[in-house]
Formats: sequence, C-alpha cells, structure tokens
Amino acid sequence: MTRTSPHRQDAGSAVEDHPGEEFATLIDELELWAKVRVLTGATAFTLWPQASIGLGELRLSDGPTGVRGLKFSGGRVVALLPNATLLASAWSEDTALEVGQILAEEALAQQIHVVLGPTINLHRSLLGGRLFEAYSEDPLLTGKLAAAYVRGLQGLGVGACLKHLIANESETARTTMNSVVDEATLRELYLLPFEIAIAEAAPWSVMAAYNDVNGTPATEQQHVINEIVKGEWGYDGLVMSDWYATKSAAAAANGGLDLVMPGPTGPWGEALVAAVESGEVDEAVIDEHLRRLLRLAERVGALGELREYPADVPAPDSPTRREQLTRLAAQGMTVLTNKASALPINREQRVALIGRHGVDTVGMGGGSAQVNPPYQVSVADALVQLLGDRVSVTDGVEVRTRPSAAKPGFVVDPDTGESGVHWALFAGDGSLLQEAHNAAASTVVGFDDDFDQPVGRIRFRARLTQGGLVELGGFGVGQWTVEVGDRRIEFSVETAGTGFGEQMLAPPAATERMELDGSVVVEASVRLNALDSGVSPDDEFDGGSEGDLDPMAGAGIYGLIARAAARDQDEIIHEAAVAAGQADVAVVVVGLTEEQETESVDKQTLRLPGRQDELVAAVAGKAPRTVVVINAATPVIMPWLDAVDAVLWAGLPGQESGHAIAAALLGDLEPAGRLVTTFPVQDAATPAWSVTPQDGAVIYGEGPFIGYRGHHAGKAPAPVFWFGHGLGYAGWEYSSAELVDGSDEVSVRVAVTNTGVRPSREVVQLYFEPEESDQPIRLVGWQAVTAQPGETVRATVSGDRRLWRRWDADEDVWRPLSGAGDLLVARGLGDVRARLPARRTGQIPLSDGKDNDLAAP
Repeated sequence: MTRTSPHRQDAGSAVEDHPGEEFATLIDELELWAKVRVLTGATAFTLWPQASIGLGELRLSDGPTGVRGLKFSGGRVVALLPNATLLASAWSEDTALEVGQILAEEALAQQIHVVLGPTINLHRSLLGGRLFEAYSEDPLLTGKLAAAYVRGLQGLGVGACLKHLIANESETARTTMNSVVDEATLRELYLLPFEIAIAEAAPWSVMAAYNDVNGTPATEQQHVINEIVKGEWGYDGLVMSDWYATKSAAAAANGGLDLVMPGPTGPWGEALVAAVESGEVDEAVIDEHLRRLLRLAERVGALGELREYPADVPAPDSPTRREQLTRLAAQGMTVLTNKASALPINREQRVALIGRHGVDTVGMGGGSAQVNPPYQVSVADALVQLLGDRVSVTDGVEVRTRPSAAKPGFVVDPDTGESGVHWALFAGDGSLLQEAHNAAASTVVGFDDDFDQPVGRIRFRARLTQGGLVELGGFGVGQWTVEVGDRRIEFSVETAGTGFGEQMLAPPAATERMELDGSVVVEASVRLNALDSGVSPDDEFDGGSEGDLDPMAGAGIYGLIARAAARDQDEIIHEAAVAAGQADVAVVVVGLTEEQETESVDKQTLRLPGRQDELVAAVAGKAPRTVVVINAATPVIMPWLDAVDAVLWAGLPGQESGHAIAAALLGDLEPAGRLVTTFPVQDAATPAWSVTPQDGAVIYGEGPFIGYRGHHAGKAPAPVFWFGHGLGYAGWEYSSAELVDGSDEVSVRVAVTNTGVRPSREVVQLYFEPEESDQPIRLVGWQAVTAQPGETVRATVSGDRRLWRRWDADEDVWRPLSGAGDLLVARGLGDVRARLPARRTGQIPLSDGKDNDLAAP
C-alpha cells in the first residue's frame, strides 16, 4: 500500500482521494469482535494495537496549551504555552503555524501520535467556562487560525483533532443539555470554522461533543457527521468521541462516529457486536470506521513500518522554548487604553507591583488543558529581575473561594529539598504502588492508572518554607489525616454531588488553620473511598447495557493544601494604596483563576472575583499613574476604567507569564494584539448570555448575531471594547482606501502610516455589512503590516468568499448574498477608518459545486 510519510511538510494540505477498497485486505483479516475492539480505546489515551495487520499502539494526548502525554496528572514535564485566546489575539496564521509546530515537537518527544486540538467552538456566551481554550467569537478568524495550527502540527507528522463538533459553547450540564440551533445558524456560523479548517488543512481527526444538538447526541449526528462533514465536505479523516461522551452503540455507529474514547470500557464492545449480528448495524459500517482509523494510523506512522522519532527536540525549559513562549505570549497581549502614553513604563521609574495575580500569576486554565510545566514565572519575579530595587511588591486581596494545591516554593520535598512535595501511592492492602517527587502537590488516581491494584491511600510529605498562621488541609474525596510534629487533625471530605467530573475538575476540600514555625514537615494522608470500578485493564468489552454512562467513575484528583492563611482584606487594600502612593507608577495585576476559566463549570458573572475592583480603585486614588494588567483569558467588567491610565489585557500567558508581561509593560516586546472577543459594558449586556439549560435545552435564539455581530445590529448595548480593538504602541493613519480592480475576489487596498515613535505592527481589518437586514455584519478578511515611525505601507485585504453566502433552509442549499452593502476598513468595529460600497462582482463556491455570481448593487 502507499505509505504516507509522517515527515512530509505538506501533510494535511489537501484531502486525498482514497478508493473504497483501501485497507480492504487488512480489514478482511479481522473478525468482528477484533474490529470493534480496535474502534474502542484501550486505556485513557491509547488505542488497541493489532499485530496481525501491522497496527501499532496509537497514543493520544490533550493539547490545547501543551502536550500533557498519557497521564492526566503527575506526568511528564512539558512546555506550557499561552492559552488559545491570547495566541489568537496576534491575528497571525504564522503564529498559529508555529504553535502547531511546537506542539508537534512536544508530541514527538513523547511518541504521541495525535494531539487533541485545536478547540474551535465559538465564544457565544462570555459565561462559557471553556472559552479560554477556543480562539474567538468570529468563525473566519477561528477557522483560518485553526487551519494554520493543523498545518504546523501535521506538517511534522502528528495528527490534529478539531473539537468539539458541534454547538458546544457552554459547560453547564454539558453531558445532558440540548443545544437548539436552526440550520442556517449552524451552517453559517458554528460549522464554518470546521469547514474552513477541513478545506484548507485536512485535519486527520475531529472530536464529537458531549451535548445533544437539536435533540440528537453529538456522537449520533447522522446529519452533521455523515451528511455534512463526511458527505458534503468529503472529509476522509476520523471522527472520535469526547471522553465518555458516547451514549449508545448502534445509533452512534450508524451516526458516523468512528472511535469511542476512552477505554477499555464503554457503550460499544459486546453491545455493538450484538447490534451487527442482529442486523441493526451493517458490518460495512464497522469496516468504514476501521478504514478511517487505519488511515489515521498510516498518516501518523503507526501502521506497517512504524515511524522514527527525533532525539533533538528542544526541552521544555530550553532557551529555544523560553524565547518562543515569551514572544508568542507578549505579541498577543492587547493594549486596551493608554492615556498620555503611560505604557510602556520608563525603566527609571519606581514601580509598585500590586495584586495576587502579580505574585501568583495564572498561566493556564483548569480541566483537561492543564499540564505539568517545568516552571511558571510570576510578574513579580520577572520585574524584580529586570528592575531590581526600583520595584516594590505588595500582595493583593483573595481571588479564590476554593483552596488550590500547595505552590512550589511554599513547600519543598523534605528528602531532596526540591520545590514541591514527595508523594506515595498505596494499595488497599498497604503495599507501595508508586513513590516520587513532584513539583505539583496533587495527583490523579482511578483515571489513567496502570497499577495491578487500585489505589487505596495517598501520602503527601512536604516541608514548609514559611511560618506564621498557615492553612493546612487537602482536597479529594476520602478520610484525611494531617500531621505536623505532635499535632494531628482528622477530617472527612465528601462529594458535593454537583455532577459530572466533580472529583476530577472541581474536587471538594477541607482545611484548618494553625500557627506554625517555619521549616516544619507536614505529612498528609488520605484513605480513599471505594474507587475500584471492578474493571480490569485487560477487559475487552463493557458487559453493561447500551446507554449506561458513568463518566469518571472511581476517578479523582487529590492534593495537599498548604498556604499562608488569608489576612484581613481591608488591611491589604490599605497597604496597597500606601505602596502605590510611594511609587511613580502602580501596576495592579488582577484577573480570574481556574475556578472561573475551566472545563466543566461556567462562570456566573464577568466581574472580577473577590474585592479586586476595590483594590484597583484604592490604588488609582493614590498612585501618580496606574496601569492595570488583566490576567484572564476572557472579558471582565471594569468599573474603574476611567480612573486608571492604561489597561493591558494579558490572557493566560503560559510558563513564561511573568517574562512576557514584563516585556510588554517595558516595551521590550510590543503587545500588538487585537481583541478576539467583544468586551461588554456589564453583565448580560451581550447578544447571548444564559448558559443554563431550561427544560434541558439552551436555545440559540440570537441566531448568527453573536458577539460583535449582535452589538452592531443593536441587539445589545454598544460594548466598552469592540472585537478587533487594540492600540499597540503606535498611532496609525489610514488613507487612499479603494477597491482593487481586476481581482476575482472582493479586495480592498489601503495606505497606513505609523504616526508613532516606535516600530509597530498594525492589523487592517475588513468587514462586510450586507444590505439584507437579517444578515449580520461579518469579518471577511485581515492583513497585518509592520512599519517604522513615519513609514507608510500598503495593505491589500481580500474577503473570503464563504462570507458572501447564506443557507436556504427551505431548499437545503447555499445561496449568494446580493453582494450589496458596505465594506468597512477598520481597526476594530469601534474604529472604522473607511466605508466603501460593495460593488464588486465575484464567484462563490456553493455546496452543490456550482458557481454563482455575486450580484453588484
């Protein structure tokens, strides 16, 4: 058979033609039970090998912000990248391509075949807890960046996985909720990023979501998976389930799902074999699923002659990675306001750094996006390194309601002195299963274990580096004992019963306070409640009834809590104001945490947690100048906006967080980002808001008018910052905007001049405002340019043809828009620089393959 080289640089550049008999010989060699077993995961992140046909073990890993590997927690040290919204804010396909290449190298270092990303769901409601993993509220920007990411990843022979198909824009009751969305909106908006990425980069896999769509589970979507993705789009890759998302055997198999994850149990197995034997599922359907899996295996080098892996991949803490991750994070940061050029900060100024996020900077969101990085740099560490004693550091108010695991540095391994803890896992009979040092004071059991016996007890040992009033305890369901010298406390941690994934993604906790001297050793032990699901790793099939779904059964995350006890908040705010008054500029770092930006939980508000708003207001009242840094991936409400001099949105910047933020503040790297999500003036002042199902359903009643589209149409108040907004460190003058004659596309040329005093990067954006009142304004293209001070450069922006069409639900066909309306040349919709009549004529490729003229107004 033809072998697809895993090293080819153009991998995924186009969908290849594969005859129906492809792999037929291999498929015919397998009995039905073996076929079904191959189509069901072997472990949490691996697939069954099948030596008789040359199929090796396929290895998958979560990967939105790093390639975690085969362990959910406590695994290999890997690079932690900036989060998706921060990367997307560069508005750069080159950036997305580089990110894909970094992730591919990280995957190859671990012999991972498929990275589960990118996430390309849209920012429908800003309450969505998982928005930090997704690029944008706009489908074109999302799709173009996703395609570049896929090209970077697959160009090095590592498979990408677009997720989550489809209408998976919130987390509340995500395994049971029903997204109700009309066909036109589904096609024009939510499917568009998938369509673009598949057409332009041919990702080797796609992941089906947890939720239902119009009453049918996403894993059983005959209409979406078979008719649209595999049928109309000609997609030849594999469609896998999200973890534990599959709810049936026959319906999912017939609905187009190719692979169920994870294993070894699930709703397929014997139930799917029985469905085939009874005639409910044709064996040809199973063969087609297997054909797609073998195609994936061939592409990633796990079929036939197995691929080789490079030995010279940069280490996660190498100079190469440090430079890349600092630059990628800083260039996406966005200057929202900058009065009197408060930014960049003069290095000779005295700086008061204030805020919990300044000393404990958040580099990643929660849930499956978390990885085990070599380090995470705080803003305090970076600024002190660069400015020395010109920086004072003041901690801020509390930002969490739930205690997190002990931070490296506050605790060290009592045996080695390394930052972190020493933990040991024991079986129920007391025998030692595993013992190790770990920088993270937490571990997962029951999900991806590879022990002969289930874990029955966990022990954490750590030496505190600070004394005083300390809060000690643990999180994770079980019976806890914490000992410090001759002091001993016991407590029970019980589940709150809040639903799916609680013990994995938001584990309950308990703590007590005690006064301690520094350098004492803490030993915490938890005896787990019954975790054994009774399933052997060698079991081939479920044995349960079709439809049984017990996600994360027996799994949990456990950790040691050790931190300085919270102080009086009024006292902290007073200290911050005093420090601000003694400096030339105060930098207040505020933001969200993994409590708000996480898998499985949606936000309740866009307001900053705790008393951070009071902290900013107090500082602004005393400081000569106040700069606010927002350490969050998604929009927040800013009641203090008019009182401060500059605001820098910094996202979740990854392991180089502090270095990247410091470089942006000081102007060493320009924060030339542009917003990928609209910032509203207050809660609920958005076109779509509620994520709480009513009678089990979330109604996408706003149709295609999400984000800036809805604000522009008057379906929500004008925002405080529009999609596309960003100041950078220069001013820009636009002139001579004109339509480009002789082009087959709708294109605009414009001259832009850097009116600032620094070299800078500008993103010229092109929007189309159709004359049809039921059609929203939409981004149709953009072009980035760079210029020296005083330099004029020309930008040519071409509109994507897919944005000049609408779905005719009555006839089930694409129709061209009239083409009439206005083209807007802008620095974001809040700063439109030119408006031109859309009088060009072009061609639109429709789903039936026919070309249709764009009618000129």
